[in-house]
Amino acid sequence: MERDVMWVPWEGPGLEHLHLRQDANGILADGIAIGLNSGRPFRLRYRIRCDAGWRALEVTVGLLGPREVELALVSDSQGRWGTPDGQGVSAIQGTVDVDLSATPFTNTLPIRRLGLKPGQSAELTVAYISVPELRLETVRQRYTCLEARPDGGRYRYESPARGLVAELVVDRDGLVVDYPGRFRRVWPGLSERPPSGE
Repeated sequence: MERDVMWVPWEGPGLEHLHLRQDANGILADGIAIGLNSGRPFRLRYRIRCDAGWRALEVTVGLLGPREVELALVSDSQGRWGTPDGQGVSAIQGTVDVDLSATPFTNTLPIRRLGLKPGQSAELTVAYISVPELRLETVRQRYTCLEARPDGGRYRYESPARGLVAELVVDRDGLVVDYPGRFRRVWPGLSERPPSGE
């Protein structure tokens, strides 16, 4: 699988372009996002590498600008996190999934990893990265599969600590098409077929 998708915020200016590749070595997501946070613009690049089971192995998030800031994390896929130079990161130990606030792509990770059937739910603790602060914390979330079809499905996403409940519409690859109030996909649209080979 190789995909390119674009999202925009529901409100305010912004755009994200994600290039996603899945092969025998696992999954690599490479995204660029621009937008506003509390009225201030940000530019961001992220790279997330996952194993074949959609468990995050490497996460790099960089704020682009006059003073570039980068957060780099590595995981053993079993909940142990550290930095590339071998230091442990205690704030997010025990988490498997990562949630980057500036993109709907990270909702795909638990959706694909869990493989829930309609009516099934799962609660999990994720490594949450806020943008633009790049602050790390653990957050409890819940995913419930409402509908599963060959061409996509619907999931109820809940993050009680942040007061969020949303019904996510996803495509056949688990990529968000609509995240009400936060993000909506603008390319490819629901009626557009991905280019051949995807």
